[in-house]
Amino acid sequence: NLRKIHELSYLFWECTLRCNFNCIHCGSDCKTDAQTPDMPLEDFLKVLDTITPYVNPNKTMIVITGGEPLVRKDLADCGKEIYDRGYPWGIVTNGYLLSPVKLDSLLKAGLRSITISLDGLTPITHDWFRNKNGSWEKAVNAIANVVSVPDLVNDVVTCVNKRNIGELEEMKKFLSEIGLKNWRLFTVFPKGRAAENPELQLDNNEFIW
Repeated sequence: NLRKIHELSYLFWECTLRCNFNCIHCGSDCKTDAQTPDMPLEDFLKVLDTITPYVNPNKTMIVITGGEPLVRKDLADCGKEIYDRGYPWGIVTNGYLLSPVKLDSLLKAGLRSITISLDGLTPITHDWFRNKNGSWEKAVNAIANVVSVPDLVNDVVTCVNKRNIGELEEMKKFLSEIGLKNWRLFTVFPKGRAAENPELQLDNNEFIW
């Protein structure tokens, strides 16, 4: 019955192809200055207004992704407009730009969920994968800030590859000590820059493990 009804519960908005990182696995091949301009907020709101008669906004999560959504200076304004239409909203971020001040502005705009990427137990593993020095420390600080916010749904995602697969047990302990409750693992999809790097792909035994 649920399959037949097929209610919309998640709508992802890829709000930008710009990114402050140059991750070696990026399927979208995002760059600091994207050739494709950011979608204007007004255009996305037209989409929401089109589907609103057919869904329950309160039960339809809008997830803002990129690129890196925090490079948009109007992200809080985007979130508030979405929230004012009755939709809960969240973001997926690398955490680098998520200062306490930025987090507070997003919460005031109605932020309800946040996912932060962490791809290694140490800066050596994570910073290599994200191709950005200092990114591990920024991500860990962001996670620590996020888990301290009451009622904010949060999780961490880790993209498992040959370099970090041996760190997963220790990562679980580390994240738990920070206070994290939800951790998701996934593997690299061989698209974009990831298709050119065989070191990112797990073999069958690694995947089963």
